[in-house]
Amino acid sequence: MKYVFDGFVLDTALKELSRDGLVVGIEPKVFELLLHLIENRDRLISKDELVASVWEGRFISDAAVSSALRSVRRALGDDGKSQRYVKTVHGHGFRFVAAVVETGDTRDTPATGGGATGEPPNQNIRFCHSSDATRIAYATAGHGPPLVKAANWLSHLEFDWESPVWKHFFKELASANQLVHYDARGNGLSSWNVTDFSLDRQVEDLEAVVDTLGLERFPLLGVSQGCAKAAAFAARHPERVSKLILFGGYARGWRHRDGPHCVTEGEARCALIRAGWGRDNQAVRQMFTTIYMPDAPPESQTWFTDLQKKTASADNAAAILMAHGDVDVRGLLKDVQAPTLVIHSRNESGVPYEQGQELAAGIKDARFVTLETANHILPVTDPAWKRYARLLHDFLDE
Repeated sequence: MKYVFDGFVLDTALKELSRDGLVVGIEPKVFELLLHLIENRDRLISKDELVASVWEGRFISDAAVSSALRSVRRALGDDGKSQRYVKTVHGHGFRFVAAVVETGDTRDTPATGGGATGEPPNQNIRFCHSSDATRIAYATAGHGPPLVKAANWLSHLEFDWESPVWKHFFKELASANQLVHYDARGNGLSSWNVTDFSLDRQVEDLEAVVDTLGLERFPLLGVSQGCAKAAAFAARHPERVSKLILFGGYARGWRHRDGPHCVTEGEARCALIRAGWGRDNQAVRQMFTTIYMPDAPPESQTWFTDLQKKTASADNAAAILMAHGDVDVRGLLKDVQAPTLVIHSRNESGVPYEQGQELAAGIKDARFVTLETANHILPVTDPAWKRYARLLHDFLDE
């Protein structure tokens, strides 16, 4: 089992803590203490329980327990004042408070081509830094010419491959190409300690990934919120984008749209996230599942609901959504020179159909294709999924 949080990986098979791919040296008892706190993060852990579980009931002084807790915090770059990871409730106990993603240990799992469980074959996760020093996690998977996917809300490089929401999507992208994708700032394995989620910073994150990999010219895919940053990148770097594919996107965020209730609804969604997400109110996350995957099977809807909590904190999820409301790339679309395919679902409510039309109309000679579905994110059971996959491969092969 691996427990992943904010760039850290606690690997129970290797008895190892790492950050950004580098091993963090900790003593065995400190590892066991951290593991016990993470495994029981849904509740307070008393000192007596720590002694019983970690030290097997042997007599140990309060000073020794405090020293071990300090070692945990030191390994995580935390301290008793900020308590970003381990919170002390005086007189009651301790609790691990960071959001954690659990992933199965797949080192001995045969390659499945991105199937139902485990990582895709040959996925390599690494880290780079954006221009403002934000740590960005990126991955490559598959073989062939590169295909770069701009990040969208919300993602996790490891967890997405296990999810029925995304696994078929990434498997398809990596079937004939080397897929390059990354977790946006504040998401997944990228740094969660972020305050600036503006479009400019998000485009810089994309620039950092492709520059780190030395990619000079490549097709670029944007999905949902990733479309605006993909279009902005293509406009700013026309010499680097060979083809542009935009699915379910928009040129202007909800603050700039014409509907009478767009701003009210957008601000209300952000307020609900801040109020309910952090208190593990599933109804808040289910609201977004209903918006983005209304016709998906129950398994996919359940995964998408859980995925939201595991990929971002309440504050980050709301801040990212707020930043998406401020997006307006209409003035940049005329500078996109790459052949462009825009695909949009006719009956979806996540991003209204006319937003996709506006996006296509702003890019010279862009091709526009309508999918007959209400899903913003296409489950593998959606009849529109096969058409989408065919459109993507045909366009890349032209």
